[in-house]
Amino acid sequence: MTATAERRERLRATAAEAGLDAVLVTNLLNVRYLTGFTGSNGALLLRTDGADLFGTDGRYTTQAGTQVPDVELLVDRGTELALARAAVAAGATRLGFESHVVTVDGLRGLERATGEGAGAVELVSVHRAVEALRAVKDDAEVDALRQACAVADRALAELAAEGALRPGRTELEVGRDLDARMLTLGAEAPSFETIVATGANSAIPHHRPDATVLRDGDLLKLDFGATVAGYHSDMTRTLVLGHPADWQREVYELVAAAQAAGRAALAVGADVTAVDAAARDVIVAAGHGEHFTHGLGHGVGLEIHEAPGISALGAGTLSAGMAVTVEPGVYLPGHGGVRIEDTLVVTDDEPELLTLTSKELLVL
Repeated sequence: MTATAERRERLRATAAEAGLDAVLVTNLLNVRYLTGFTGSNGALLLRTDGADLFGTDGRYTTQAGTQVPDVELLVDRGTELALARAAVAAGATRLGFESHVVTVDGLRGLERATGEGAGAVELVSVHRAVEALRAVKDDAEVDALRQACAVADRALAELAAEGALRPGRTELEVGRDLDARMLTLGAEAPSFETIVATGANSAIPHHRPDATVLRDGDLLKLDFGATVAGYHSDMTRTLVLGHPADWQREVYELVAAAQAAGRAALAVGADVTAVDAAARDVIVAAGHGEHFTHGLGHGVGLEIHEAPGISALGAGTLSAGMAVTVEPGVYLPGHGGVRIEDTLVVTDDEPELLTLTSKELLVL
């Protein structure tokens, strides 16, 4: 059984348990996860009796035949409604749909396609059911994440070795160099808009790089990642240009200690709030709780931010195979900030570290 077929079986079991006859999957990333299809128009009708149907339009018949050879194909420009009508024709009485994806107008269309009034097919929300499956990665997904992290590691190492991270350059120049190097090394795209923040800008958690010039004595925060086979890496390293001031070293060592505590807390069965607390308590104890302004981490995969969320407001526990980030930070407005972030995979033993760039304070 292929990886995508196995994933469909897991969703089929979920649907059967909920008493559904079929599930209409319309989120394109979820469609990709369940079928392998990477086009811009596709949907999947997953039936509990196993007679699944993949829908797309005429532009993608060849691609669908290659990427989704094991699911019957329906070609129709109005893919989602055509699949809904197919569910009705097959005798479905309860049809699951992705309520977090379908718009109000889209729901009205589904209602018309599945009948209205007495005898209408019951539409049932399967809110984020596929995303819940995606939270636990299989071997192929973890391998793609390893490759994505390796590209980011190498890109940063090469730029540092070439002297590209130096005073006199701008944040924008450094960010463009990082993006270009990741592409050269095999990335399909950067995972997200690369963050390059120097000096006081490093105290802004999601600063967008601009024309600010790197200066001697500045902190330099780099938050970036590569996308390989659709999977995203995520890493943050904070450097010092020139000799670090005492306060910079102290903040760095504090964040490094918090990050180590967060990594150590990653274990099967650990509550996500407890993992967040393990790192946050280190920063709070040092008097910087108000300067750690975001959650500790998040899942990564086909999206850069996906389940599980690791924060004080999170919910749930960790399972083996979850790929997550651990990224505490301390941000001192007007002065500078430090964030250290890794991507890791939760295992039955120690978590597997995928971002291998050193976390020693790098002085350039």
